[in-house]
Amino acid sequence: VQLQASGGGLVQAGGSLRLSCAASGRTFSGYAMGWFRQAPGKEREFVAAFSRTGGSTHYADSVKGRFTISRDNAKNTVYLQMNSLKPEDTAVYYCAADKSIILSSLRAPAAYDYWGQGTQVTVSS
Repeated sequence: VQLQASGGGLVQAGGSLRLSCAASGRTFSGYAMGWFRQAPGKEREFVAAFSRTGGSTHYADSVKGRFTISRDNAKNTVYLQMNSLKPEDTAVYYCAADKSIILSSLRAPAAYDYWGQGTQVTVSS
């Protein structure tokens, strides 16, 4: 699976962005799909994810109620709608996929085998 993330940019605090992650090579049906982010000098952290079945979504507490993960199976694309953005959301955002990940590992970057290249999100105050 090849992943291509896009949609990042510069936005003022309180604004919105929608990130996209397009999967190619094979359908992502049956894959857990996650979004992670990494700010300068910090470790990569979990943001949001779909379980392998797509039946459940999971969010970091810091983004719950502001971010929404969604997917379009026909387009093999996963989205991350980000609203009410804050300066602390500034980071490089990565999408990731894995076919064998278990539910309890959805939030662990090391559990994912496939990664996109990252897209920069900068939120100005």
